[in-house]
Amino acid sequence: MDTLTRMRAFIDVVEAEGFSAAARKIGRSKALLSKYVRELEDELGALLLNRTTRQFSLTEAGHTYYRRASEIVREIDSLADSVRESSGDVRGRIKLSAPRTLADAPIGQSLVDFAKAHPDIVLEIRLDDRFVDLVEEGFDLAIRISRLESSSLIARKLAPFRVMICGSPELLATHGRPARPQDLAGMPCIVDTNGRWLSNWPFKGEGGETISVSVAGPIEVNSPIAARAAAVSGLGFAGLPDFIAEPEVAAGRLVPVLEDRILEGGGIFAVYPHRRYLPAKVRVFVDYLADWFKTRAAP
Repeated sequence: MDTLTRMRAFIDVVEAEGFSAAARKIGRSKALLSKYVRELEDELGALLLNRTTRQFSLTEAGHTYYRRASEIVREIDSLADSVRESSGDVRGRIKLSAPRTLADAPIGQSLVDFAKAHPDIVLEIRLDDRFVDLVEEGFDLAIRISRLESSSLIARKLAPFRVMICGSPELLATHGRPARPQDLAGMPCIVDTNGRWLSNWPFKGEGGETISVSVAGPIEVNSPIAARAAAVSGLGFAGLPDFIAEPEVAAGRLVPVLEDRILEGGGIFAVYPHRRYLPAKVRVFVDYLADWFKTRAAP
């Protein structure tokens, strides 16, 4: 039990990127966490952390130990979750990675609704538009909005998703409606630099193949919300997630174009690492989201 306590303390310090931050996060003193980590290093006979008054980093042994220790602790927690689930008592902390787009859009309410429905589960949400390494960075799961490529992760599709190419009525009146994707190369476009394709927008070719069109315009911004605002203002065509574009399309402030040339197969996915036992709290969370999207996010 002492080793497990020290192991958890080490993981908390690594994930908080410092003793002070970890102490604030878990409600223990910095001195106690330092004591636990020092005892763990003494037990292992290896230095796990390089620490000075201003710097903090993992040693090579620390990287190795953190990766394996995180897996062990998650397995222990999963076992406890399984026992609690059998008694109807699901609790604990879920560390979730999600894109800012999810939190900024109305569908972000799904996370709030889950927290209200499950007060015994702490939902720790890290908003980041990069694809984090779930195992290396200690996440339980991630929400990804994309066309999912093959990977070593398990994925469950929560809802369909597609990109909509939209422009304002004023823009269409000035520049015309593009008849084919290649027409966008000569028209003003708004580039979302958080988007996967940046200024090379993919489309379905006439023969069903994937083609890429290079676009440019007056604004490049790392936010689909800002890109939508620029599109509504008539600055250019924008490639927007459907759940971001649809309110403005319904209001007549944006007009979809090239709808038959948009690539299919995208979705909103919950992804998590391959594990022998999926923690009950994660399964409860994913089941809740799947039901939420099915019953509330449907048009």
